[in-house]
Amino acid sequence: MTGIKNIYTLTTPEKPALPLVFDSPHSGRIYPADFHYACPLSSLERAEDNDVDILFDNVHHYGATLLCAEFPRTYIDVNRAEDDIDTELLAERWPAPLNPTPRSLSGIGLIRRLVKPGQPVYGHKLSVAEIRHRLDNYYHPYHDVLKTLLDQAHYNFGIVWHINCHSMPVVRMPVPHGILNLQPDFVLGNRDGTSCDPAFTNFLRDAIRDMGYRVAINNPYKGVEIVRRSAHPSAGRHSIQIEISKGLYWDEHKNKRTNNFNLLKANLEKLTEKTASYVSNNLVSMAAD
Repeated sequence: MTGIKNIYTLTTPEKPALPLVFDSPHSGRIYPADFHYACPLSSLERAEDNDVDILFDNVHHYGATLLCAEFPRTYIDVNRAEDDIDTELLAERWPAPLNPTPRSLSGIGLIRRLVKPGQPVYGHKLSVAEIRHRLDNYYHPYHDVLKTLLDQAHYNFGIVWHINCHSMPVVRMPVPHGILNLQPDFVLGNRDGTSCDPAFTNFLRDAIRDMGYRVAINNPYKGVEIVRRSAHPSAGRHSIQIEISKGLYWDEHKNKRTNNFNLLKANLEKLTEKTASYVSNNLVSMAAD
């Protein structure tokens, strides 16, 4: 295991490497000293993709690489574009054009303004210097190492598969005789079919369904900045986002693992083994120079 302290960890394969890269950008739980948040820490912790890094920490046994952010998404979100900045957060004018998306306008852009509706993260506005520090020292190093991993795999094999790993809160709907959970267990996001070969999406969907889980594709999560940057299917760069329902392994009220954690982890290891076999069976034959 290697990396940069408090920024990311990188776990490389035990066996010959495959062009298969997993990353977990939202499971970081080392809170920088200069965060200076005003909300309860417990609220920030509930915004994490809790323990997703641990759910996938066996992928290196199957020839895959795992990259994980160590800092929390609420400090700076590497799955947002770097110009997706909420102007309500700024103490001064940003010195370049900005492109705030609806996520920023809802308080969950590059730098989070709200930890949940009605609850601000900060009691003050942020300077340009503060945000640039986070970009230069956290955001860019994470993106740089992910790009290097994908570029190296593509150079060596002529093809690469990338799985961007997340968890999603459970959404329950009140009904006359109780509460109904219509949410799928997994959501695969391929940006409406543009970020990877449909065969890879279908393979993952079928493999997850075969384990008894409900799977949706692109509804409601399609994949955001990391998948957008990583994908170029026609050039052999396949990227997909996987969202896992926290209801499968996490108690969102107590903010801790449930007794089902180990079962899910074991099933994800089976999924990784099947995915590694898929990759091995679909490698491009590289002609000698």
